[in-house]
Amino acid sequence: MSVPCPIPDKLALEIEDAKAVCIGDLHIGLESELRSKGVHVPSQTYQMERELIRLSHGRERVILLGDIKNKVPGSSRQEYAEIPRFIKALQRHYGQVDVVRGNHDTNIEEFMPEGVHVHPASGFALGDVGFTHGHTWPSPEVMSCRYLVMAHNHPTVALEDSLGNISKEPCWVRFPINKNMVKRYVEVPEEVILLPAFNRSLGGSPVNIKGGKLLGPMFSDGMLDVGKGKVYLTDGIYLGTIEDLMVRSTTRVRTLPRRDRQDH
Repeated sequence: MSVPCPIPDKLALEIEDAKAVCIGDLHIGLESELRSKGVHVPSQTYQMERELIRLSHGRERVILLGDIKNKVPGSSRQEYAEIPRFIKALQRHYGQVDVVRGNHDTNIEEFMPEGVHVHPASGFALGDVGFTHGHTWPSPEVMSCRYLVMAHNHPTVALEDSLGNISKEPCWVRFPINKNMVKRYVEVPEEVILLPAFNRSLGGSPVNIKGGKLLGPMFSDGMLDVGKGKVYLTDGIYLGTIEDLMVRSTTRVRTLPRRDRQDH
């Protein structure tokens, strides 16, 4: 199977041989939570739906890599109204819809129309590619794949200018496995690919802030060589490794405007 490849500027990953597209961290219902705190922003659900429909041309399968819904515990009215409609729209354009359970998806089955494949948090394998959300340990089957794709961290990269101002942009990160630190598994992937969040309203955690910490058990015991993680902007530009891009301060952080605004 071909190497999983980010689609430039689309916050989505393509597995070409499987005619599949993969995204993570939709957090449908986020706007309801923000509204309860006095922040009123429009729902991103329809925009995400339109973008995935455009990506369906020539592709047969869509993989939603966890955190489809936002509220935990419980569910919001927005989630009950928007998630089933969103999934049904995807079913009209993709032959198969796969959902991997994320840490926000405890009761996700009640939102799913018939025909959706809901996978456990430990993930599933598709040829040489394993998929997991990232908040639990993947299964041995998933870890035996050549590549492992994860979400959960909403990665961004902090960029510091000559005046000390720090901006951040969504990014992709490709991590090598530190095989000397592997204790839990017999087989491990060659590479772990960390997806940016697909919902553009979400904030992001800079992967290159000194003293910062990535979430999930895969980052807890040295199995992933975090410093050697390769950081890419969403347009495909390679910036360098995390250790080469490290910045010391998170003061005066702002989010840069997105480059692909033509369809918003």
